[in-house]
Amino acid sequence: MNNETAEFIQLLTSHQSRIYAYILSLVFDRNEADDVLQQTNVVLWRNASDFEPGSNFVAWSFRVAYYQVLSHRKKKQREKLIFDDEILNDIAQAATQCDQTFPTRQRLIQSCIEKLNLSQRDAVQRRYQNGATLESIARETEKKVNAVKQILFRARENLIKCVKKGLSQDVS
Repeated sequence: MNNETAEFIQLLTSHQSRIYAYILSLVFDRNEADDVLQQTNVVLWRNASDFEPGSNFVAWSFRVAYYQVLSHRKKKQREKLIFDDEILNDIAQAATQCDQTFPTRQRLIQSCIEKLNLSQRDAVQRRYQNGATLESIARETEKKVNAVKQILFRARENLIKCVKKGLSQDVS
């Protein structure tokens, strides 16, 4: 395996979740997004030699994914489509713009989690990093399920405010 192939594989695997999120934002169905992602990966792999190392892999892969979504839509044309291609293009542009702020938002969310009070930070980590259920968090922390829901609700509100504030300061 040469260095370019190894670099391409690393880029493809490290950006799978972003490509999937982009596709899901366009097709709105997890099963369809899975199918389109598989097809996108095939096309990306088939055209790996077209990718120029050092260029923007995410932008290139999103473009390929966009065309795979269009192809998928054509195959499903017999079914009633909710959006026409113009609206889909607008959604794709919005998703691309959203992805451009992904590294900043990811950095901000980590910073904002650190700013939560101990109870909220613990609940967020148990729920979203460890995948714990509300019931198990309540049991482990000796709280009622409704209390855990309230803690998570307040934590999410605080995180949203904190990230929005950070994004507005980043733009200024």
